[in-house]
Amino acid sequence: MIKPKGFLKEFRDFAVRGNVVDLAVGVIVGAAFGKIVESLVKDITMPLVNFLVGGSVDFTNKFFVLSRPANYSGPETYEAMTKAGATLFAWGNFLTIIINFTLLAFVIFGMVKLINTARAKIEAEKPPAPVPEDILLLREIRDSLKK
Repeated sequence: MIKPKGFLKEFRDFAVRGNVVDLAVGVIVGAAFGKIVESLVKDITMPLVNFLVGGSVDFTNKFFVLSRPANYSGPETYEAMTKAGATLFAWGNFLTIIINFTLLAFVIFGMVKLINTARAKIEAEKPPAPVPEDILLLREIRDSLKK
């Protein structure tokens, strides 16, 4: 039989354990970071790529119709055809996702590289950690035995 008091204590111990709290913080920060990176790719990087290429890099509406719904007379767009139940070979949507993934991976790589460079610079500026007393004592003993 489960005792409510024991169960609640066990749950509290689990919930406030460092790993669980760290994981929760990581998930929340990760979600916010994901939105930042998504916006960076969508709102800053892709417009620059479109400007440099001289047009839109969106291939979403590039597809082959494998089977069309009976009596379909709507627009010939990926979204409309998919909603109508058409079977599409959507090579353009796949290509757009690959391009977005590549840009996203490149942006994340750049951000991680920048963070690692800053972290290394901060570590280089830190004074060395003081030598613990027991190590100093052992060194003194070693040096006195050498004499």
